[in-house]
Amino acid sequence: MFKVNEYFNGKVKSLAFTDNKQDATIGVMAPGEYEFATSCREYMTVISGELTVLLPGAKEWQKFGPGHTFIVEPDQKFQLKANADTSYICRYEKVGCSCQNCQCN
Repeated sequence: MFKVNEYFNGKVKSLAFTDNKQDATIGVMAPGEYEFATSCREYMTVISGELTVLLPGAKEWQKFGPGHTFIVEPDQKFQLKANADTSYICRYEKVGCSCQNCQCN
């Protein structure tokens, strides 16, 4: 089943789903600056637009355009800026999971 997520007063919206036994979201961001926290490893790929990202531990902001992916490890915070409406897909990889019935890597 799909789940609709909304953050930052509606400026970031996503639709959660499972793809090949892996959790994912596909979403859109309005122009703005945002900070997110991770609970598992995240692979974020820009579909359209551009994100400028400050990854955990980095000193320099990096730009990611369509087709480019960045990875954020679990339990981290990262900042990003969208200068225009931007779409993305985010895939979530469970790391070090000890549960019995999931499809963790």
